Amino acid sequence: MIGRRLSCALLASLSSALVAAVLTAPPGTALAASGGGCQLQGQAQFSPGLTAGAGSFSYSFSGGLTGCASSDSTAPATGNVGAGNVVAETVTVATAGGPVAATFQYQEPVPTGSGGCGSSTTSGDAFAVWADGTRTAISYTTSGAAAMVVLQGSVVASVVLQPLPNQGVTVAGVFYPAPAYTFTTTRDAGDTAFGVLTFQPPDPTACNTAAGVTAAAIGGTVDLGSAQ
Repeated sequence: MIGRRLSCALLASLSSALVAAVLTAPPGTALAASGGGCQLQGQAQFSPGLTAGAGSFSYSFSGGLTGCASSDSTAPATGNVGAGNVVAETVTVATAGGPVAATFQYQEPVPTGSGGCGSSTTSGDAFAVWADGTRTAISYTTSGAAAMVVLQGSVVASVVLQPLPNQGVTVAGVFYPAPAYTFTTTRDAGDTAFGVLTFQPPDPTACNTAAGVTAAAIGGTVDLGSAQ
């Protein structure tokens, strides 16, 4: 669908965003081929914190998507997006006594990157859940400098999440471990993702400390659509 919000991709930019530890720049504009898009407001956490030097890091992100415009009249105007988080999902466990429905905690793949507060590149998978319950998984890469991060990606059919350890159900004295969970795309299949975001650490001077920037707010416009 053209002009669909770039749900997950936005998460990617967040990490890259941290690349630019100085900000006051306004939110970026969507780079998608059409005029749709969403406003993103979210929070990212980095480990280890980003500093003035270059290094490897991982991160997680969660945020809200609002004001989404689309050429698809059925597309929701709001949603949530995240990456690298622990999420609850309900699955069916096969047991000798028959299938059992249960809810377990699952780890989303953790995005990774390299660089620091001056510039960085990242890659990962992001997961959007829209207001109508539909879902979108996006595989993305980002590159950023200063307060701007550019993200490119594509919607993928599914991503497998692994359960946290020691979870399962016990039936008739037999323990059945939690199975893997497949996050399946049900909206925007085949679309590409584009976005430009800015980020705001609570204290930009943290880039010059040993701990670095461990968290930052991000905002901007993201877009998901068909290439033209």
